[in-house]
This record gives sequence, C-alpha cells and structure tokens, in this order.
Amino acid sequence: MALLSVLTPVLAVVLCLVIGFMLVRSRETETTSTPPGKTEGAKKADFRPWVDQDLQDDTEITAKEEEHGDWADSHEEEDLLHVPYSPPRYPEETMLQRSKDLYTLMNQRRSVRFISPEPVPREVIDNVIRTAGTAPSGAHTEPWTFVVVSDPDTKHQIRQIVEEEEEVNYRQRMGDKWVNDLAKLKTNWIKDYLDVAPYLVLVFKQTYGILPNDKKRTHYYNEISVSISCGILLAALQNVGLVTVTSTPLNCGPQLRILLKRPANEKLLMLLPVGYPASDATVPDLKRKPLDDVMVHI
Repeated sequence: MALLSVLTPVLAVVLCLVIGFMLVRSRETETTSTPPGKTEGAKKADFRPWVDQDLQDDTEITAKEEEHGDWADSHEEEDLLHVPYSPPRYPEETMLQRSKDLYTLMNQRRSVRFISPEPVPREVIDNVIRTAGTAPSGAHTEPWTFVVVSDPDTKHQIRQIVEEEEEVNYRQRMGDKWVNDLAKLKTNWIKDYLDVAPYLVLVFKQTYGILPNDKKRTHYYNEISVSISCGILLAALQNVGLVTVTSTPLNCGPQLRILLKRPANEKLLMLLPVGYPASDATVPDLKRKPLDDVMVHI
C-alpha cells in the first residue's frame, strides 16, 4: 500500500503528459493539413488562376507598412480652394438625343485583334490620354501612369515577354475551363498586334505616390480608380475611330515594369494595342445583354 501511494502521483503526472502530447500532435496535424479557418473546399474555391500575382488588392495601407515607411500625413498638404461649378444644362429633348448618340457610338465598340500598321497622329493619342486622366480617383490622387510605346524594338520586346508568359498561361495557369471558354473567340498566346499596332498603351496603377520630399502618399482605391480611367480611355478611343483589345497578360507585370523603367510602386494593370482596324478585320458576332438583364430599377 505504501508503494502504491508513492506511485499514484507519478502515474497521474505521466498520464497528464501523455494526454497533453496527444492534444499537441492533434493540433499540429490540423494546422499542417488545413489553414486556420479554412476547409479543403474553401482552399479549392480560393484558387483563382486569373488573378495576376503582381496585382494584389493593396488599397488599404496596413499599420505594419506605415510603421516602416516614411508616409506623408494628410495635414501636410495644403487646403484646396473650392470654386463655383456650372456645367451646361441641356433641354430634355437634347439630353435624350445626346444619350442616344453616345449609346449608338459606344455600342459599335468591339475588341479588335486585327489592327492596321497605318500611322496615327501622336496628338490624337495625347488627347485620348488627357481624356482618360479626367477620371475620378480616391482623394484625387490620380494613381495612373500611361506608358505609350511606338518604338518598334520596344514593342517587339514587349511581345516576346507577353507571348512567353501567355503560352504558360494557356498551357498551365488558366485551366481547361477558361481555355475552352476562350476557344469560341479564337484567341491564343500569339499576339501579332503587339508588333503591328502603331501604339501600345500600358496602363500602370500607382500603389502609392511619391511626393517631392520623397515621402509616400497613400493612394486610396488605386485599382478601382485606374480601372475607371481605363473605361474612359476606351470611350475616348472609340470617339476618334480607333480600336483596341483590352489585354491583361498574367504575370508579365514585373518584366514589363523593368523593361519600361517604371518604379516599384507601379503595377501593370492593362495593355492596349491602339490603331485603326485592319482592312480585313473581323470580330465575333456577339450580342449584348438587354437593358432588363443589366439594370434593376427600384
């Protein structure tokens, strides 16, 4: 009995250690097999091959980034003067006609992959870019850079980078479903128009700004702002009779940024070949959704 009374506490301690070890191993197994808060189904759902690794939603600057960066305070910027604003007001009949005219013009817009090498006046491109720059942006930070390329050698280098990555995209990254969905549009990784088009417009989003004093300026909603600007750019091109195709080549951003000598705070959002349509250009016979399918009136 005396021996049993001595061993009982020891056995209890050993039993507690064994149970604790088993619990720790169980948690480690759960952690390594599935991330915290994630199920296996969630992991598959999170796989999005169409998301460019160089384009991440970094609209909100985290506290950690602010601690390590030299960020400007909002109070360091001067107050803006507010001025009267009186845009033209049209009679209802004129409004209706203008709305119809603009819709008719924009409804003719198509993604065109067959572009003529015929020269386009540089001033026209300048005005189109100016128009794109009228877009609204978070806190009026205007977080966009439009790189216009007309040099043949640079255009060809861009094509080489894009086609190399796009072949990997089509063969590996995009997956069978995406490739099959594109089959009816007859697209592939060969991008002749990158050599042929008189201009390539590469649209970069500035993830943050750099002030004259070298401090960083937060660019709120930079990707949304630049995307709106791209929409206006497409409308401006349509207005002057030029065509393009919205190209978003996956994982080409870093190489193109280096080629074009753009700073690290700029990320490629879109690549647009710009020019007149080729004389033998064709487009898929696509139909747009009717108004009732895209608008809800409450």
